[in-house]
Amino acid sequence: MAIILYKTIAGYRRRRRAAAAAQSEQRLSPGEPPPAPGTRPGTPQLADASVAASAGVPHTPSGGGPAGTAAAPRPDGQAAKVVEAVSREPAAGVPEGRGQVSRPAVIEVRGLRKCYDGLEAVAGIDLEVRAGEIFAFLGPNGAGKTTTVEILEGYRRRTAGDVAVLGADPAAAGRDWRARIGVVLQESQPEDELTAEECLSLYAGYYPQPRPVAETLDLVGLTDHRTARCGRMSGGQRRRLDVALALIGDPELIFLDEPTTGFDPAARQSAWDVIAGLRDLGKTIFLTTHYMEEAERLADRIAVLAAGRIVAEGTAATLGGRDTEASIVSFTMPPGMTAADLPAALAACVTRTANGRVEADTRSPLRLVGVLDRWAQDRGIDLPDLDVHRPTLEDVYLQLTRESR
Repeated sequence: MAIILYKTIAGYRRRRRAAAAAQSEQRLSPGEPPPAPGTRPGTPQLADASVAASAGVPHTPSGGGPAGTAAAPRPDGQAAKVVEAVSREPAAGVPEGRGQVSRPAVIEVRGLRKCYDGLEAVAGIDLEVRAGEIFAFLGPNGAGKTTTVEILEGYRRRTAGDVAVLGADPAAAGRDWRARIGVVLQESQPEDELTAEECLSLYAGYYPQPRPVAETLDLVGLTDHRTARCGRMSGGQRRRLDVALALIGDPELIFLDEPTTGFDPAARQSAWDVIAGLRDLGKTIFLTTHYMEEAERLADRIAVLAAGRIVAEGTAATLGGRDTEASIVSFTMPPGMTAADLPAALAACVTRTANGRVEADTRSPLRLVGVLDRWAQDRGIDLPDLDVHRPTLEDVYLQLTRESR
């Protein structure tokens, strides 16, 4: 173990010295991605590893379809539309805050299709993600989310359609473009015998303008664990390190793939604070998640993908017509009373009764509760289990994906 540790640290120090010496000389040729973990600078990399390398973590293909072949640049000029979309800093005069639509587009997708042996995994989708927002991409397993994200990251080639990410076609983009994106995969494997600080210092050397290591550690809440070895970190700490590795190159666009899977509630809340902080820094976040609460808490806009097609897009409050869906007012009738004793305006809305429990559907819950309140006050009775329930994001999501099967 001592020999292995010595070799690992010695190798790290050699690589760090080489990275520092060569940083100003642009040691990587144009179009060559930063090296993947565990490889020396300049080692030829497969295209499917290059995306993960931009995040500082190894990438394992999800399977299905060819990878590693760059599509030829498209002649229609679609990518050129957003060449000036994003600068390294937030644009002056751009209004801050969630829900702003005046920001320039960072991702533009038109008619994106991907087929595997005759199976259409992505069936002609359109997407637009604007600078400085958190965009949540939801969908059941097999809906085409991973394929879409891998195309946007430049890892997988598309069958048809136009894609522009940070003003370039990801399939043909080079090293400079890759330095502008960060990727947090579902699983990663940083060097176990390096400390968190050493690991970030190592990968900082692969980027032309990295963030300060100490600042990045502080941003993800790892300052107190900077000397902890990566292989001995808890699951939550490792996930924070994953985010730090994606941030060390100071990217403009960050892809987060299931960033809080396996977290306990406290760790998930902390991770959400970190992700929200990235938006405050002006970063654009493309988030995939199966946690509806996570999407509702973080996302400025949400798109739902089902069977390779986008079936709904909007804010958490309006997705799929959620803001106009009927609410359910429910309560238990006092002893000796039935739904027939309710005032006519309320009785007309009753849709279900069972075991003394009454449910009424309404698009004007405040008005209905007012009628119920006056009726109860006039009779001197209480309704302690009164509940008003509007459709949750999960309710809407399940309905949208169920209808698309």
